[in-house]
Amino acid sequence: QVQLVESGGGLVQPGGSLRLTCTASRSIVSLNRMDWYRQAPGKERELVATITRGASTNYADSVKGRFTISRDNAKNTVYLQMNNLKPEDTAVYYCNAREVDYTQYERRYWGQGTQVTVSS
Repeated sequence: QVQLVESGGGLVQPGGSLRLTCTASRSIVSLNRMDWYRQAPGKERELVATITRGASTNYADSVKGRFTISRDNAKNTVYLQMNNLKPEDTAVYYCNAREVDYTQYERRYWGQGTQVTVSS
């Protein structure tokens, strides 16, 4: 089991920046992949960014060049740096961890979410 807590959301103007933090209750070294998702009201949950144990990253086309996912294993933490924010980035952002057990069953853990609002 792992508990995830997101923080860093808030209200920003278009063009502004935020850094979201996802802190895990234990080491994230054993977690195969960690993701950031977002969900806007009335819309489907969207995968925004991923980072693997090997530090490979992937981004949704809508955020490439603006968002950066990173991790600090020593702090059990994953970050999402969001620059040049746009109103369409407004959503609740969720951290997700993927853990593969000895049977190759993939468990997924979610944080509570943090609200990001981009508005003039």
